[in-house]
Amino acid sequence: MRAARRLLALPLLAVLAAGCGIRATEVPTDFGAAPSRVRCSLSEPELSTQTSRGVPVQVFLLCGSSLVAVDRVVRVPEGAADSKRRVLVAQGLLDQLAETPSAAEREAGYSTDVRGGMTVSGPGAHDPEDALRLSTAPSALTSYALAQIVCTFSDSAAAEGDGSVILGGPSGEPLRRYACTNAVRTRPGTKEPPSTDVTGT
Repeated sequence: MRAARRLLALPLLAVLAAGCGIRATEVPTDFGAAPSRVRCSLSEPELSTQTSRGVPVQVFLLCGSSLVAVDRVVRVPEGAADSKRRVLVAQGLLDQLAETPSAAEREAGYSTDVRGGMTVSGPGAHDPEDALRLSTAPSALTSYALAQIVCTFSDSAAAEGDGSVILGGPSGEPLRRYACTNAVRTRPGTKEPPSTDVTGT
């Protein structure tokens, strides 16, 4: 008799077991969009139509915790002397750094810590001929802004042949030679560009 009861109970247990699965709920669940990741990549810029209005260059913007190069264009008058050209290029780069990134760049995670209104001039009377003076002393800039400026200048026609750049504040401020290193590019918030004192001529 017990064996017969066990056999009768098996179909019932099978039905109950089938009902123990997780049923699909009709209540909508919304946990929000998946966390977005900073891509730090952009589609190819359309510089072909802009090169007629200027010189293609690269500037370093912040993305995540690193510096990333993006393409820009600066206007430089034809026939400018080399010394004047360096200052014009430097000012153009500075202006580009201070511009608010485009909508596509902001969506990709780009930002800048360089503030607008800063100007750059050539060497003073007793400065080395390749020195550049900012209207704001480098020591007054944030570590991010200084890294952006140094890495952008050092990778441009504003730099010396060895990639270093001599920067100072307004006339009378001490000059220093700065370099852009891999550590600065990857950790601009904690690694300031290495620099050494520069004496005038």
